[in-house]
Amino acid sequence: MTTIAVRRPSLVWQRRSSWARRRDRRGFWFIVPFIVMFVLFLAAPLGYAVYESLYRDQLVGGRSYVGFANYRQAFHDGTFWSGVWHVALFGAIQIPVMLAIAFFFAAVFDLGVARFGPFFRAVFFLPFAVPAVVASVMWNFLLEPNFGPFVHLAKFLGFANTDFFSPGLIWPTIVVIVIWEWTGYNMIILYTALRSVPRNVVEAAVLDGATLRKVILRVKLPMVRPAIMMLLFLNAIGALQLFVEPQILGEFYPQAISNHFTPTIYVYNRGIAGQEYGIASATAVMLALVIIVISTSVLLLTRRRRRT
Repeated sequence: MTTIAVRRPSLVWQRRSSWARRRDRRGFWFIVPFIVMFVLFLAAPLGYAVYESLYRDQLVGGRSYVGFANYRQAFHDGTFWSGVWHVALFGAIQIPVMLAIAFFFAAVFDLGVARFGPFFRAVFFLPFAVPAVVASVMWNFLLEPNFGPFVHLAKFLGFANTDFFSPGLIWPTIVVIVIWEWTGYNMIILYTALRSVPRNVVEAAVLDGATLRKVILRVKLPMVRPAIMMLLFLNAIGALQLFVEPQILGEFYPQAISNHFTPTIYVYNRGIAGQEYGIASATAVMLALVIIVISTSVLLLTRRRRRT
């Protein structure tokens, strides 16, 4: 009897541990699809780009290993850094303006001062559902220098002969197009964050005599700061990857958009048009490192603010 009493707990423990292992194994299978997609569409292409960046195709001698020569050439190429400067300036203007507009409409819908809120939220979100290629072509017709309706509107307002696709106005035009495309997406995220603010906090602020403006700017805005930081992070990465809109518009107005207009266009033209795969891969890896540095900096800054 004593022997049976000693073995029974160990048998129960073995059953529990085997059940725990099966449960952990089931959890692993849930993340397998993500791991497969991550490896196939992110890790593997990035690894292949690193591999390609170490080689160069030559007319004499064929493919040869050059080490970091492609990186040195890309690093000292002023046209690449010119594109980086362009998208940095683009993001510095486009992102704050877009987030300000998105937060304004999110606050309006959150307060319920607009009638038919669900309908107008859907209307504001619709531009995000339009593919970037379609949006670029559509805005090309709306801003067309000869027959575009906005050109006629500018002429009516006293700005005759306005060419929105001239070298001097092409960047503001792209800013407007991207703001139109992405404001609804950012507005929905900010609206969801505003809806999560505890109602008793807002009621307490109202009882203390806070005006509507103070409730929005001093109560709700600080509480949705994590959502704003996330959107800053995502939109900064999107600005560095700007490609579709200038690439499509460049087919119509090549005099305004060069082959190094943005870093991604530079990589595309060096790799596809110029068939310089090694330099294009090295430039792509450098751009990926810039994005990783920005991502890490934002995450560290967010974590430090949470601790303080």
